[in-house]
Amino acid sequence: MMRRATAADLGAIVALLADDMLGAGREKPGDPAYEAAFAAIDADPNQYLAVAEEDGRIVGCLQLSFIPGLSRLGMWRGQIESVRIAASHRGAGLGRRMFAWAIGECRARGCGLVQLTTDKARPDARRFYESLGFKASHEGMKLGL
Repeated sequence: MMRRATAADLGAIVALLADDMLGAGREKPGDPAYEAAFAAIDADPNQYLAVAEEDGRIVGCLQLSFIPGLSRLGMWRGQIESVRIAASHRGAGLGRRMFAWAIGECRARGCGLVQLTTDKARPDARRFYESLGFKASHEGMKLGL
């Protein structure tokens, strides 16, 4: 079900990213910038762009970043971002299976912590992450450049 994304998956991934209330306004399927971004992610050993595939169709995606750090005795962290589920598969447990897989990948890489961010405009996503055991322990901040 879960596997590393390939360049051939890029169109389906971008379509998933664009298929929600926030992505609809910020994603531009077909833009060549995605190809450069994919190449950079694919070339970085600390990045893993994953897709969930069922019956030959991409139905979910997420990006794992493995982040080394000095704090907490040099602990590695797993960062989960860009989580999307196809509308046709929402509410059927795919998200839970994807997160179980992602957390297992983080454990296998020696991470001592898994973290994520979620937009405040997505209260359902926050409830989902809390149901998985994630805690809103920090306040995230961003600066657009």
